[in-house]
Amino acid sequence: MAETETNEDEAFGITDRLVSEVLDAVGRGDGAYLSQVLDPMHPADVAHLLEQVDTRDRRALLITWPGGLEGEILSELDEELRQEVIEQLAPAELADAVRDLESDDVVDLVEYLDDAQQEAVLDALDATDRIVVEQALTYPEESAGRHMQSELVRAPDHWTVGEAIDYLRSDVVLPEQFYHIILVDPRLKATGYVTLGRILSHPRDTLLRDITEDTFRTFHVAQDVEEVAQAINHYHMITAPVVDDDDRIVGVITIDDAMMFLEEEAEEDILRLAGVGEGSLSDRVIATTKRRFPWLAVNLVTAIFASLVISMFEETIAGLVALAVLMPIVASMGGNAGTQSLTVAVRALATRDLTTANVWRVIKREVLVGLINGLIFAVVMAIVGVVWFGSPMLGVVIAVAMVINMVVAGLAGTVIPVVLEKIGVDPALASGAFVTTVTDVVGFFAFLGLAAIWLL
Repeated sequence: MAETETNEDEAFGITDRLVSEVLDAVGRGDGAYLSQVLDPMHPADVAHLLEQVDTRDRRALLITWPGGLEGEILSELDEELRQEVIEQLAPAELADAVRDLESDDVVDLVEYLDDAQQEAVLDALDATDRIVVEQALTYPEESAGRHMQSELVRAPDHWTVGEAIDYLRSDVVLPEQFYHIILVDPRLKATGYVTLGRILSHPRDTLLRDITEDTFRTFHVAQDVEEVAQAINHYHMITAPVVDDDDRIVGVITIDDAMMFLEEEAEEDILRLAGVGEGSLSDRVIATTKRRFPWLAVNLVTAIFASLVISMFEETIAGLVALAVLMPIVASMGGNAGTQSLTVAVRALATRDLTTANVWRVIKREVLVGLINGLIFAVVMAIVGVVWFGSPMLGVVIAVAMVINMVVAGLAGTVIPVVLEKIGVDPALASGAFVTTVTDVVGFFAFLGLAAIWLL
């Protein structure tokens, strides 16, 4: 039992007890203890620990800890929190922290810094790395060129396995981690790539071009990085070579970065569906309030619109109080059904699974699902109407209204995000308010309208 409780309090090796002990050490100014505990930890674990404490304790910890922040810890921090931590560092400290990072991580840190901090970091880099980082910053924010790493291994496409192995064993500077040797022609145009496993498993006289991977394809520096990440996932690639306008290899996006991009996009979709944008637990109160307020305002407007529909049937509701009791059920069921269809559609759009070719098939499926579920719950609610209020006709009214709203919910939940994407609006961010409005309005109008016709 005790073991289960310990596991529940643990996240990525960071336990509540460890956080408490670290904060106690900060309180008594015990830098030696902090060094003993934090220095051996993985950068991702240190970043996670920093995310568990509040701003004041975090600032005190960074001051007390003699080891200080490494660039890898900064790159692991949540973006909002990273900016807060960076603001506490002197330019020289920041430059020392990022000096050994790979180019894509440096770009990720530098792009949000102020001019003084940015210049300090760039000055800490050697001339070649500085040129690479400055070039990457010229590409669009969500492009492959902005997020690629320039560290890669190239080899002429006429080399043999033996020549490649001799090259790798020479004193050449290699990336800390790499998976492919990319083959290039004399003009540095990528012609293929070979995995290290294939190189090690073939005789020395084997030509590299004869053992290239079938998955090879290149991506332009201006291409959306999410598209590149999806291609890596779709084609089971490990490395995605990035080329410039002349098809010359200038960098790579690796599978670990691609999975990070896809995970971030999935998280953003989930948050946007709830109308909270790209927030995190580390965000400050004002920033969080500003991010959520616009969509709460939109929801208020749509709720008023739904209330106007109800106001059209004041006399109907006054004539039969049971309508006011049952009315929220119709709207709520429609809203939930619409959210289900909406979530599936938004995720399918994000992964490029929902396209023009299959959109009508998906719409028909969601409408049929809404119809079947509507019929099932219509029977249930018809029985409830009869048993609860002793009115068979009231049961028929709510049953028919339920079917109508569930069908419309399935239709709206799929069509609305597709239309929004076509007109250039993020479906994850904007669809929820529109789908809720449609299901509320249709639910209220169908239920109260049928009641006005059949019951009064």
